Amino acid sequence: MNNEQQPIIVGLDIGTTKIAAIAGRKNEFGKLEIIGFGRANSNGVKHGQVLNIDETIKAIQMALENCYASNPDLEIGEVYVGIAGHHIKSLQTRGDIVRHDTNEEITQREIDQLVSDQYKTYIPAGDQIIDVIRQEFTVDNFQNIPNPIGYGGVKIGANFHIITGDKNAIRNINRAVEKSGLRTKDLVLQPLASAAAVMGQEDLEAGVAIVDIGGGTTDLAVFYEGILKHTAVIPFGGENITNDIKTGLGVLKTQAEQMKVQFGSALANEAKANAFITIPGLRGMPAKEISVKNLANIIQARMSEIMDFVTYHLKQVGLDNKMLNGGVVLTGGGSQLKHLIQLTEYVTGLNARIGYPTEHLAAGHIDELAKPMYSTCLGLILKGYDDFEHNRKQFEKEYKKVVVPESLKQAAENDIKVEETSISADKMHQRKGMKDFWGKFKTSLIDLFKEEEDHAL
Repeated sequence: MNNEQQPIIVGLDIGTTKIAAIAGRKNEFGKLEIIGFGRANSNGVKHGQVLNIDETIKAIQMALENCYASNPDLEIGEVYVGIAGHHIKSLQTRGDIVRHDTNEEITQREIDQLVSDQYKTYIPAGDQIIDVIRQEFTVDNFQNIPNPIGYGGVKIGANFHIITGDKNAIRNINRAVEKSGLRTKDLVLQPLASAAAVMGQEDLEAGVAIVDIGGGTTDLAVFYEGILKHTAVIPFGGENITNDIKTGLGVLKTQAEQMKVQFGSALANEAKANAFITIPGLRGMPAKEISVKNLANIIQARMSEIMDFVTYHLKQVGLDNKMLNGGVVLTGGGSQLKHLIQLTEYVTGLNARIGYPTEHLAAGHIDELAKPMYSTCLGLILKGYDDFEHNRKQFEKEYKKVVVPESLKQAAENDIKVEETSISADKMHQRKGMKDFWGKFKTSLIDLFKEEEDHAL
């Protein structure tokens, strides 16, 4: 299929510190070509939750304007939106069905029945189930079956990972998007979007913890033996570190952010004891001398706390003890702190690396897009493509010819790597495996919310 028969899919990442809108289309190699990109500072979001709808609308519109400025040929109507915030909770449940006709093979209908039964799980008032994710199945005495269709047996059961969220928080996201003149095609849990952008098939099989350190929250998704085992939203992120620096060193928030990015380190032992940063004094006050060592101590304290939470969640699912061969993959804007890999390995006892969203990006994109802070947004586009590949009829048939603008390509022609022209069997297997990544999860989260609204009317 050539690219003009592929839809343009837009991811909208509504974060605590930034709002990003990225439009992408798959090329003939199955890689994402970025054909529009805009971002804006975020003001109405705290800890991943939309609190001030008007401020959020302004920021979304600014990100959209910047996206249109990067490519005037774009038309954006529908977007895939990430959802996070510490109102997101998850729980493990178990479902079983005793079969009526044990002579027949197990069918998809029985699996659908198992899943729909999970929506009756008791959850606190004010929350709603936003995703039911199947893990492994059992048929009679056979355990750990990935897909039981075609088996025969008396009793079929499964373990489920249920994700819940606050109804009002979900409603606020939808209102902000709709009042910005857009339609939410689907809401996607942010740790799952980030995981899709930075993971390869081998990570899924080896077992990995994806830790996405954003501005207001740190999102966690844990995979083991190809199954999503756990998700969590930790209510601390890069903004907390900035506020700690501001309070601890008595500086302005903008100065704190600048110091964190330019001179910050997650390990105090690695910071030079005799290095100082000079901050200009306010309104004629004398300049301040700030120790780089003190700065690192403040960052290390908060980062250690975040990593302690990660370890706690891994212990909860019994995967803290060197079980994850793929280790910890750090992504999100906060992952770029110096020496964070070493601190992560020290606290969690697992290997760590930075996850860049280049896994699925076409060659020749601008460097900005390969930054970990865009993992969620690019993962949202991948989710959209998974929907397209499963429900082609729901997507428009006429696709407009839109090319990748020069501003979104690397400036130096010789830097552009040539894409592979022949795809090996291994590559095909890998691509199929990652295509199945979203297949494990429910695809119509937004429809569920709409049903909720309909009942409320």
